Amino acid sequence: MAKAKAKITVATADQKAAKASEKTTMKSAVTSALSNKFDLNNFKRSKNLNQSSGFKDQEWLKVSDAFQEATGLPGIPVGHVVVIRGHSDTGKSALGIEAIVAAQKVGKLPVLIVTEMKIDWNHMRLMGLEFDEVPDKETGEVRYEGNFIYVDIEQVGTIEQVASFMADLMDEQKKGKLPYDLVFFWDCAGTIPCQQSIDSKSQNNEWAAASYARNFGNFIDQRIIVSRKISHTHTNTFIVVNKVWVDKPASYGALPTLKSKGGNALYSDCSLCILFGNVTNAGTSKIKAQKNGREVEFAKRTKVSIEKNHINGITASARILVTPHGFIKDDKKDVEKYKKDHRHEWLEILGTGDFDIVEEQEVKEDVKDVFNNIESDDE
Repeated sequence: MAKAKAKITVATADQKAAKASEKTTMKSAVTSALSNKFDLNNFKRSKNLNQSSGFKDQEWLKVSDAFQEATGLPGIPVGHVVVIRGHSDTGKSALGIEAIVAAQKVGKLPVLIVTEMKIDWNHMRLMGLEFDEVPDKETGEVRYEGNFIYVDIEQVGTIEQVASFMADLMDEQKKGKLPYDLVFFWDCAGTIPCQQSIDSKSQNNEWAAASYARNFGNFIDQRIIVSRKISHTHTNTFIVVNKVWVDKPASYGALPTLKSKGGNALYSDCSLCILFGNVTNAGTSKIKAQKNGREVEFAKRTKVSIEKNHINGITASARILVTPHGFIKDDKKDVEKYKKDHRHEWLEILGTGDFDIVEEQEVKEDVKDVFNNIESDDE
């Protein structure tokens, strides 16, 4: 009996092995048959998925050589959200103006959204923006007209209105009524309230942050980014200047954290963030033309660094000079050339084209000072 039972056990094992082999063979055959008949590319085309991963080649708005050398970037990337942030008077707006001048030169349409109301048309002309001054025949008021669109706080006085304005232009573009690539330049975020603050007649940073997240992070920013896809006729760019304040350091002597006015929605969605100045202060120094007790400030030395870069990964940092005409390199040769090229512009003030160059001492980071004064800053 024992021998018979052993034979039955062996036979059962052999049968299981045979069935397993048969199953594997059948699965292979079915897989092979499906592979021969199934075309993944045809499936993608049937579902309109064949273009879903297609993006246009990366373009750049060419700005000054000095900025390119200082940062290692070819310019300002087209089709992205770009944040330029830092303390006041560090060169943020100058870079934005260089970008819209570059946009105008290559046939893209600059859209100027001015909510800080510090725009100077003569300054923009010096930097290369082309426009005509058209006086009103009845009032004599001068309008500035050219290949750009301009709105300010009178038309877009809330965060929601800025977002609605941008969305409307992109809607008109999609309908074929605005046949341009758009380069939005907002100078600057954090200077206007949200609608909830207007309605309640009180300011609340949390309301503003929520409004930025709702209107830009979940809407406008995504429309900018998706315009880079091949399926879109036009590619749009959003350049936004954002002031900062310094948050309390984590510990005594530690470096404080920069916070953007208006929350983190714009920073979170940007592909490129450019920081001007130090973390704790502007960190700039003035360079002046001086003669016989008179002086003209013609340049400012500032620090520029790439704080975030999801395009080509470069994160360089360097000193650069910002002038009324844009950026120049921080070296003696370029300063002398600039002095020679523009000396006639200071004749009226200094009375001579021959003057001395005087530099102030650069402002350094001061973590201790910020830590000691952070409570008064919060108030």
